[in-house]
Amino acid sequence: MILDFDPGDKVINPLNKEWGIGQVQSIIKEKVTVNFENVGKKVINTKIIELKKIYNE
Repeated sequence: MILDFDPGDKVINPLNKEWGIGQVQSIIKEKVTVNFENVGKKVINTKIIELKKIYNE
């Protein structure tokens, strides 16, 4: 699995939209550390939860 995330990318967790927008802090293998605006820092296992990248339009 190749993750299409870089530090600084903006993402959301579709299963927990109330967390708000998050910013990717680091990526180690399948674990992505994200700082969400409403719940703070979370480590997401991308084998279990699929984050959605927010693209600036």
